[in-house]
Amino acid sequence: QVQLVESGGGLVQPGGSLRLSCAPSETIFSVGAMAWYRQGPGKQRELVAHITGTDITNYADSVKDRFTISRDNAKNTVYLEMNSLKPEDTAVYYCTMVVPYQAYWGPGTQVTVSS
Repeated sequence: QVQLVESGGGLVQPGGSLRLSCAPSETIFSVGAMAWYRQGPGKQRELVAHITGTDITNYADSVKDRFTISRDNAKNTVYLEMNSLKPEDTAVYYCTMVVPYQAYWGPGTQVTVSS
């Protein structure tokens, strides 16, 4: 069973930066869209950033101009560069990858923004 593994989370001060990575446990083929979601304390899971197979990107309004999603198709890896982090960005961040008839999810990585 293929699993996605996120990395790069942690504790950072407000205004700081983190870079999240997500890769599958084994090679997967025909990957289309990739995305990052997050779920903050007491909140519903929300879409943070999305990138299509042709590198078209879309962001939640709350992270525009601060976060950048990118992908490396050769490595089946998706990244989320997060800058100017705010306490309200604190959440568990999940990656997802879509292939025909299926979507894979990672278990999540904690990002805490606090002084």
